[in-house]
Amino acid sequence: MSKKRNAQPPEKLTGIQLTKIPTTAVGFPAIVSALTHIKKEVGVLKGIRLLKNINQKEGFDCPGCAWPDPDAKRAFLAEYCENGAKAVAEEATKNKVSPLFFATHSVAALSKLSDYEIGKSGRITEPMYLPEGKDHYEAISWEAAFTLIGKELNTLASPDQAIFYTSGRTSNEAAFLYQLFVREFGTNNLPDCSNMCHESSGIALSETLGIAKGSVTLDDFDHADVVIVIGQNPGTNHPRMLSALGATKKNGGKIITINPLPEVGLINYKDPQNPLKWVGKGQDLTDVFLPVRINGDVALLKIILKLMKAEETKNPGSVFNHDFIAKKTSGIDTMLADLDAYSFEELLPQTGISLEKIKEATALIINNEKIIICWAMGLTQHKNAVDNIQELVNILLLKGSIGKKGAGTCPVRGHSNVQGDRTMGIWEKPKASFLDALEKEFHFKAPRAQGLDVVASIAAMHVEKAKVFIGMGGNFVSATPDTEFTAAALKKCQLTVQVSTKLNRSHLIHGKKALILPCLSRSEKDLQTSGLQFVTTENSMGIIQQSHGPLSPPSKHLLSEPSIVAGIANATLQCTLTSWTHLISNYDFIRAKIEATIPGFKDYNARVRDEGGFYLPNNARENDFTPTHSGKANFTLNRPSDICLANNQFIMMTLRTHDQYNTTIYGLDDRYRGVLNERRVIFMNSEDMKTQGLKKLDLVDLTSHFNGEERIAKGFLVVSYEIPKQCTATYFPEANVLVPLNSVAKRSNTPTSKTVIITIQKRKVKK
Repeated sequence: MSKKRNAQPPEKLTGIQLTKIPTTAVGFPAIVSALTHIKKEVGVLKGIRLLKNINQKEGFDCPGCAWPDPDAKRAFLAEYCENGAKAVAEEATKNKVSPLFFATHSVAALSKLSDYEIGKSGRITEPMYLPEGKDHYEAISWEAAFTLIGKELNTLASPDQAIFYTSGRTSNEAAFLYQLFVREFGTNNLPDCSNMCHESSGIALSETLGIAKGSVTLDDFDHADVVIVIGQNPGTNHPRMLSALGATKKNGGKIITINPLPEVGLINYKDPQNPLKWVGKGQDLTDVFLPVRINGDVALLKIILKLMKAEETKNPGSVFNHDFIAKKTSGIDTMLADLDAYSFEELLPQTGISLEKIKEATALIINNEKIIICWAMGLTQHKNAVDNIQELVNILLLKGSIGKKGAGTCPVRGHSNVQGDRTMGIWEKPKASFLDALEKEFHFKAPRAQGLDVVASIAAMHVEKAKVFIGMGGNFVSATPDTEFTAAALKKCQLTVQVSTKLNRSHLIHGKKALILPCLSRSEKDLQTSGLQFVTTENSMGIIQQSHGPLSPPSKHLLSEPSIVAGIANATLQCTLTSWTHLISNYDFIRAKIEATIPGFKDYNARVRDEGGFYLPNNARENDFTPTHSGKANFTLNRPSDICLANNQFIMMTLRTHDQYNTTIYGLDDRYRGVLNERRVIFMNSEDMKTQGLKKLDLVDLTSHFNGEERIAKGFLVVSYEIPKQCTATYFPEANVLVPLNSVAKRSNTPTSKTVIITIQKRKVKK
């Protein structure tokens, strides 16, 4: 059998069905969908036990998104969303990937499956090892696995030849131990999934407001006059956010939605926690919808700023909060002067929106001060991503809409502890103060050289400057850009190690030797020598809370992530003064070390045992901007997109289906966009289809163009959709092959997965 391993999902159509796009989101259909997945994966009784514990104060934190839970009363048996239920069902599945499974299925054969089929194989039950030159994983003991990792790491010429990746689902305790081990080993090569999503937000907010996190709490949505949702689709990616938007509307607030595609969840929804609202027309959410062209955001925001400035000039004091600006900000004069360098005639074509429609949205901003702005990957994955976010901050600063109830910044994070991982020190560019604290507490010399982020790590592996890859969760090859290039990079490693719950494509695209280390999931009991443990996580709004798994593990061979880190550390570090075995015997010991090294965690073990946990300090929330270079909140100068398309070119953005969370694919439907049983589709404007001579469901190949390079993704079905001209959308990971590794956001180095320049070629019909 050939040992060629497919790095990307195969070109295989699954029988598309196009349905009418629904007029409302969530409600009873979402409940039916969630229960169907639960019944299929885990069974009714086990499923009910799981569901009643998700996001409860004595339960476990949903392994899906990072949207916060209410501080006070939580919904009985329903403090979760459809995709949260799917995520839990996926991890608690009855299906098992045992040594017999690997003996029966070769790596080459498994790689021919789709990502959906691979994921449905089930939970991995034992540590598995793939020796060099072999095509079947075989069982290995934990001791032997740790010894192998230690040997490989210690034979490297430099610690910087190893890459230590982290996914956003890792707990605070595991993340802290992981970064500690890596830095005791001697490197800051700690890339993580933040590098591919909200890195741009962190840089933009740190420079302007002095903190890389958002400033609002869930309660602020009850008091907001205006909420702007830009570059985000909460109906699929963060469905519980719809309840917060519903509260804004109920209390008289308005919602402005800015996005290339109209998304059902932002138009109308039915509260799944209230059976009385399952019938009827639902609750309308969006008051003004601006269908901006892909990457036309800065141009749109500049028009809004120019309109605000014009009204302020006409009626001084009617728009700007001059008291806030004078006391708390720096740079307003330069920013306002820069607006004059741009004309409406120059900016409007980039937006694809009429000036009248933009004025309608601007009027809401002008006439209100309690403004929240929410965003996600629709803003962060562009070349000018940092500019996108800093232009949003400019609007908030003019209005004084920071540090007050009902106002502020709300970057909506992805995985449930991606923000906590960064707080724990998972970062390739650690602050000196953090390293100083580690050195003082653990008595070692921390590395000071900046490490490698995701893009730089892939490049380093490709030229064999990095030779060992260890992934703490995630599905690296399917999450990253430039699939074939990334796969080739991983294959050049001497050893790849994946800490995982379930089988994914990254287990099949590997180094010369490969290990799979199976870990406990968030929903399972974690028993250490001192008894049952709990872990902690941080949500999108900076709340630290407990998570207790209620289920028994599916295999006696599974270890917790902290135990796996400790095992690797004990096998690798020859002169460590850290008692790794002691730390994992009781996670209170880990939390005590976190308290000793990271600000904001005073009395960690006591406070996290309070119902609902505790908030971390947030200077922007307190109107304290002293951490910035100026000591104040900073206005900035930002540039619109510089993309120029040829007549036959299109901008492509990648996005998720409704049956998907990041690289985990629960099913083949995208219910809210009317696409069932298929993922290989490209959404196009109907007029563009006519210009290109394309009809509904024509089969096309896509070619991306970057710096004279071409990348091809074959076999996509054309679907007409309400999207601006010369804009298209595809699903990832199927289209990740088209995203060039070196096409990145300025300063954040985030892959530009939302601005890929493509051409579309219709397949010739074979006669």
